[in-house]
Amino acid sequence: MFDFFSEIKWEYLYDFDLAIESLPFLLEGLRVTLIIAGFSMVFALIIGIIVGIARMSKLAIFRLPAKFYISFMRGTPLLVFVFILYYGLPVIGIEFESSIVAAIVGVSFNFAAYLAEVVRSAISSVPKGQWEAAETLQMSYFQTLRRIVIPQATRIAVPPTFNIFMDVLKGTSLASVITVQELLYSGRLIAGRTYDSMTMYITVAIIYWLVSIVIGAIQSRLEIRYNRYLAKG
Repeated sequence: MFDFFSEIKWEYLYDFDLAIESLPFLLEGLRVTLIIAGFSMVFALIIGIIVGIARMSKLAIFRLPAKFYISFMRGTPLLVFVFILYYGLPVIGIEFESSIVAAIVGVSFNFAAYLAEVVRSAISSVPKGQWEAAETLQMSYFQTLRRIVIPQATRIAVPPTFNIFMDVLKGTSLASVITVQELLYSGRLIAGRTYDSMTMYITVAIIYWLVSIVIGAIQSRLEIRYNRYLAKG
């Protein structure tokens, strides 16, 4: 066992000088990653809320398409869906302006399915008595959602929603397969030029990790503030 570790060339594990030298180029890739992740998070949340509410509808015309959408997106790999958008749709005459747009659309629609389930479970967790009380006050379905249910469901939905946001951030790395020069793609370019894949991929992993820590910190602050808001209410 000790012979195994002694044979490892530790001096080639990580080149700090190369990492520092490559940092500006990697940060440019990170900028593209954050653009894709930011837009995807917003669109995924909007679509997820709409689909999640439709999934709970008593009308089959809304419920069944939403159920099919969630099943399809959760049951197929994001990479396959991105390939369909970027390489498949042009065959039938539908083409995106850029690979970044295709990546945003793919990530948004894929993760919206997961957010829809978060929305559905959060709304379902609100006691039925809240709905009945709103009904006695002659509030409409959407008034009940906006004024009573959603404020309570939001607190429940915050942790899983931010977990999905972290997955969105990491999912943007798949945009590299359609030539989007995001963080991972930038790291691959440097690794191909310097032949030091270990240093580059470790550096890329560290950058993803640091951004995830920031997202986690935002999540914690939101939970604290929202709990205080509900306590005051």
